[in-house]
Amino acid sequence: MTAEGFLEGRRLQLARGVLLQCIMGGYPPARFYGSDDGDLALVADPAQIHRLPWSDEPRAMAICDADELSGGSSSLSTRGQLKAVIARYAAHGLAPVVATELEFFVFAPNTDPTQPFRPPVGLDGRREDGLSAFSVSSNNGLRPFFSEVYKCMAALGLPRDTFMHEMGVSQFEINLLHGDPLLLADQTFLFKHLLKEVALKHGLSVVCMAKPLAHTPGSSMHIHQSIVEIGSGKNVFTDSNGEPTSMFRHFIGGQQAGLADFTALFAPNVNSYQRLCHPYASPNNACWSHDNRAAGLRIPASSPVARRVENRLPGADANPYLAIAASLAAGLHGIEQELEPSAAIQGEFAVPDNLALPCTLHAALERLKRSQLARELFGSEFIEGYIASKTMELTSFFDEITPWERRVLAAQA
Repeated sequence: MTAEGFLEGRRLQLARGVLLQCIMGGYPPARFYGSDDGDLALVADPAQIHRLPWSDEPRAMAICDADELSGGSSSLSTRGQLKAVIARYAAHGLAPVVATELEFFVFAPNTDPTQPFRPPVGLDGRREDGLSAFSVSSNNGLRPFFSEVYKCMAALGLPRDTFMHEMGVSQFEINLLHGDPLLLADQTFLFKHLLKEVALKHGLSVVCMAKPLAHTPGSSMHIHQSIVEIGSGKNVFTDSNGEPTSMFRHFIGGQQAGLADFTALFAPNVNSYQRLCHPYASPNNACWSHDNRAAGLRIPASSPVARRVENRLPGADANPYLAIAASLAAGLHGIEQELEPSAAIQGEFAVPDNLALPCTLHAALERLKRSQLARELFGSEFIEGYIASKTMELTSFFDEITPWERRVLAAQA
């Protein structure tokens, strides 16, 4: 839209079906988004209108809510779903607080998708070989790219906590500062967009797939969660003696009750399960533990005032609005129903059957399809539409034969 049209307040409308567009570009049948495929109104959030600092010509982006023309948020909008979850907390006098940790890879351009991704050539003229994890000089070869990333973050008002090289080849992680869940979802979305745009300027490719490289750790989007009282700001996970509260236990119990049903919301793509099937630091379970990275729900070592629950299931490919909404909704369900968690685990452990999670997209979608809890928390229209879109993507994947199948199976009798 032109700047003049935007400033005049011209209403921008969008077909409802676009909210269910699959990643290949197609749409499920119209019955999943209203047979008429009528319009929604895109309403810009005044706090999320940004001049894009990487653009040579003046351009801006406005994050919008997708609202029905009759009023109210569309149930197909993931941003609207997150706002609804936050409102349910507010009805209890509570406000969730979250932070996201996002991992991503920086690669050379990949013009042939049949070939593996390769790290870029750095300032030293070499490609990284994977020995730079957590090194103080780990991003020196990509310094011009990261310098512009930092400048663009500052221009967009995206505060960053820590930035580091992760375990994979040319893999990095950013920790965003904790705050309001909607703000953090917006910031995570903006940061991912920023990364890709700045990378293009530098002849690079940023990839937020969950598992872009074989034999290498995947990329996660861990979600740290706590809850405070509205008004006092007191962390309700900790009592006056600094001990965990019943609300803390119930929140974990709700997470455990919802993680398997919601796996398809946290791990939305076929590739998501490549990360979860090689579970080093990417646990595909609903166990919980104090500071054990093998557990899907980890309680980081912290002071009582900062007590929080880290959901380690979501991948970097997850929709931040939907992943945060699903995680917080599960926790609130536990608080409302006073659900008790299993016993905490420590050290090496075997995952009990009742705490194992789906390990393929097909299994995750079947679990979501059977979930009454998902329909209660997100509505049948959203859940059925989401499943329909993701089923199209899964079918598209099965329409192709992979190099592994040709290499290994063709010679079989």
